Amino acid sequence: MQHSPRVLRASALATALAGLLAFATPFTDGLAAGDPPRADAAVVAVDGSARERGSVRPSSAVPVPESSEREPRAGTSVLVEVPLGGLVARKAPRSSAPEVGRVVDRSRYYGVRTVAWVEEISDDGRWGRVELPYVWPRRDGWVKIAGLRDDATGIRVEVDLSAHRVTVRRFGAVLFRASVATGRASSPTPPGEYFVTDRIPFPSGSAYGSFAFGISGIQPWLPAGWGGGDQLAIHGTNAPWTIGTSASAGCLRAGEATLAKLRPLLRLGTPVVIRP
Repeated sequence: MQHSPRVLRASALATALAGLLAFATPFTDGLAAGDPPRADAAVVAVDGSARERGSVRPSSAVPVPESSEREPRAGTSVLVEVPLGGLVARKAPRSSAPEVGRVVDRSRYYGVRTVAWVEEISDDGRWGRVELPYVWPRRDGWVKIAGLRDDATGIRVEVDLSAHRVTVRRFGAVLFRASVATGRASSPTPPGEYFVTDRIPFPSGSAYGSFAFGISGIQPWLPAGWGGGDQLAIHGTNAPWTIGTSASAGCLRAGEATLAKLRPLLRLGTPVVIRP
């Protein structure tokens, strides 16, 4: 998909914060927020002004080095909390542009409030381009972000399907790489740009391992007779010998050691980019 040459910008960053946006429901209902991620996020207002917000629990605040222009650190991704009722997405960053879909306010199965990754910001700072959650074919749109609760993260997950490998970066630098299982030939993992929508612990030994990160995509090529849902995820497995192969219904299977590294890092809204 071709995009305009606008560059995502923000003119100021405050302090780096730890914590997860406080969304959780009881585990008996199928969801718990899990461990709060570590400090990899810097608070930044969509209009470029630095400020604090009560929607993020600060911990171990780390000062951002001063600079004359106070530009955001390379590799920073802006996140916004989608308000109740969702957001109308348009073809261009203006109210008169045609509607192309909606960004829903809650995750597909667990009802967690949506925190969306803003991939690009308009020149006036009032609109952001986001990938629409849970749609196929994949498409993006512009939503009005002025006045929304916002945050940022330096963490980014990149998946190379051909290599069965996940790479996790912090502000562009590689933190670690790990092998994962991907979709089998009949149910291949769909490439695309996604973001984390759920953080879900599971009982040890489950088919999903001890933890799952729901992401904002769906599997359009479900196996025949599949009785589960269609949302994509990064999760564990009770068949660790499949890691490094094409073996799943479309999700990414990771080992427990990899999950342990991901849990403190992947907050809601964290970018997950999957390539062929």
